[in-house]
Formats: sequence, C-alpha cells, structure tokens
Amino acid sequence: MSARGPIWREPGMAPLVVMTCAGFSGYAVLLTVAPLWAVDGGATTAGSGLVNGVLLLFTVLTQLFVPRALRRFGWGPVLAVGLVLLGVPGVLLSLSNELGVVLGLSAVRGIGFGVLTVTGSAALAALVDPKRRGEAIGTYGLAVAVPNLVLLPAGPWIAESVGYWVTFAVSALPLAGIPAALRLASALRLSAPDLHPGASAAPDPNDPESAAYRRLLRPMLLLLAVTLAGGAVITFTPQMVDSPSVAAGGLLLMGLAAALSRWRVGVLADRYGARRFLVPLVPLTGVGMALVSWSVADSDGVRVGSFLVAMLLVGLSYGGLQNLTLVVSFTAVSRRHHNLASAVWNVGFDAGTALGSVAVGVIAELTSFATAFLIAGALAVATLPLALQRPAATERDG
Repeated sequence: MSARGPIWREPGMAPLVVMTCAGFSGYAVLLTVAPLWAVDGGATTAGSGLVNGVLLLFTVLTQLFVPRALRRFGWGPVLAVGLVLLGVPGVLLSLSNELGVVLGLSAVRGIGFGVLTVTGSAALAALVDPKRRGEAIGTYGLAVAVPNLVLLPAGPWIAESVGYWVTFAVSALPLAGIPAALRLASALRLSAPDLHPGASAAPDPNDPESAAYRRLLRPMLLLLAVTLAGGAVITFTPQMVDSPSVAAGGLLLMGLAAALSRWRVGVLADRYGARRFLVPLVPLTGVGMALVSWSVADSDGVRVGSFLVAMLLVGLSYGGLQNLTLVVSFTAVSRRHHNLASAVWNVGFDAGTALGSVAVGVIAELTSFATAFLIAGALAVATLPLALQRPAATERDG
C-alpha cells in the first residue's frame, strides 16, 4: 500500500485479478490431475509427463502470436476466446482417459492458457505506474498463486477421494471470468489506447524489436531454469511420494512459499531494484532441488521432514524469481515492447515448466526421480552468471 491507496484499487486491477483467479483455477486443478487421469488410462511415467508437456508446448506456441492478435482483434475478443478454450476442454476430459484424448484436449487448453498468461501480465504493465510495477506484479502474482496454492495440492486428493468429475467441473471456472475480462478490456481502452486495434504499429529504427529480444533473453533464461525445476516438482510429487497427505502437504507448502515470495519481493524490488535479489535466489533453487533429490532417494520411502523443507526452499525461489524476472523484463524495454516482454517472459515460464515435465519424466524413467531432480537443480545453478551480470545501460531494472 502507498499514499495513493491499495494497488488493487487502480483502474482495471480488480477485473484483472478476478479474471486471473478464474483462469488459473481452471489451469491449476488439472496440472497434477490430468497426468494422473492419463496414468489411470494406462499411460507410463513418460506418457504422463507428456500431458503437461503438450499443454505447455501449445501454450508457448500461442504466446508468440498473442501480441499480434491483440492489435488485430482487440483485448475483449482475444480474452473471451482464450478463456473459452481454457475452460471447455477440461470438462470434455471426463469422456475418456486414453492418452491420445488427454493430449489432444491438453493442446486446446494450452492455446487458451497462452492467451491468458500473455494478456494478464501485459495488461498489468499498461494499467500501473512503473514506480509501483513490482507491487502490482506481486498482487497479480497472488491472483495466480492462490488457485495454485489451493487447487494444486487439493486436485489429486479430490480426484481420488471424491471423483475426477469434480476436478473436471472446477476446470470450467475460466468461463466465469469472461465478464471480468470484458471489463478489463474497457479499462485498457482508456488507459492504453495505443495498444488497441488501429494504433500505429510502425517500427521505430531507434528501438528495434531485435534489440528488445536481446535484452529480454537474460531474464527469460533465469525464469526458464527455475520453472523447469518447479514444474518438475509440481508434476511428479503425487507420483513419487507414496503418501497422498505428504504429497498434498508438500505442494501446499511450496505454493504458500511461492505466493508469499512473489507477493512481497515486488515491493522490495520497487524500493531497492530487482538485481540484488536475483543472485541469492538462483543457488537457493539448486539447494532446494538437491534436498528434494535426497529426500526421495531412499527406496524405503520419502524422508518427510527434509522433503517439506525442500518444498519450502523451492517455493521461495520459484515465486521470487517469477516476480523479479518480470520486473526486469518490463524495465529492459520501452513501453511499445511491453506486450513483447510479456510474451517472451511467459514463453520462458511455460517452456521451463514443459521441459520440467517432459525431460524430468524421461530422465526419471531411465534412472530415478532422485537423479532427475538433481540434474534439474544443477541446470538452475548454471544460470548464476546471468544473475550476476550487470545489465546494459539501456536496461533500467535497478
């Protein structure tokens, strides 16, 4: 909160939060349930890893085209179509648990999710003063994190204790976010008329898109590494931990740590700059993943205490680096490239999550979960030079 009032009272922030909560609820409830549904249909560990891999492959492919779609069709139509594509296929999953059907519907959900992710963070940059951007990203992060916090750990328990049909019904919640999406589009028409159809899209020779891509590469790679690790933990915890209550508790702890970290680190980034907080969170990811690996290495069962501590550490770095890399991305480029920054950041997020699902699943199939998580942690630590690197003078990330 500042002298100007709570950040969520800024015009357009309330519908953005409502739309985001509804959309991510439909996404989160199936992130761990859809792979389990495929396993019930006879899929292997590698096959179940493909479920979220396909979802996020189509998410990434869609994200690359969202900025252009916004300029051509406008915010309202693009948001509405995205929420429909995200909400309807989850209900259709109830028709079959065959791997081919699950993968096909995951692809459609990925298109809808790609629209939601890019438009959400791009709208944030257009609505809020740059001096409060970290705080706004934190608030937006809470809208993303709360569904993950509640529904990620609860999803498998609901599916196995009550029935898969309940999780499929919850996955339709993005449809309830359409009215808020249309209100958000109206607010953006006032605050960012230059980002709507009809606005000039002529290239600026002094601010080329190629230079923007280069500046966005560093935060994207940092984000990709931490989401690879976090995505692997989220996808495979229900499969590698025998006790449903321990698995749910670990995912809840990770989600809570990620939500609090993503929320509060934004205020600190506004005050002190983002760079100084990047450096400690990168090795923390590696420490957390190494501890996850050690906790599940014993064939007699998971080491519960160390596993829960590991989930806490992974959650802190997972949430904090999401906020900080988005702050760095927006401050690395001019306003005309903010939609591009949102797309590139989301590509890093979802490509990392997809790699965590597919690659770690394959490695675990060939070796073990302990080895796979250790490799994921090492990849995260390998990005430390990027966190230590001082940004160029044109990057204003503090």
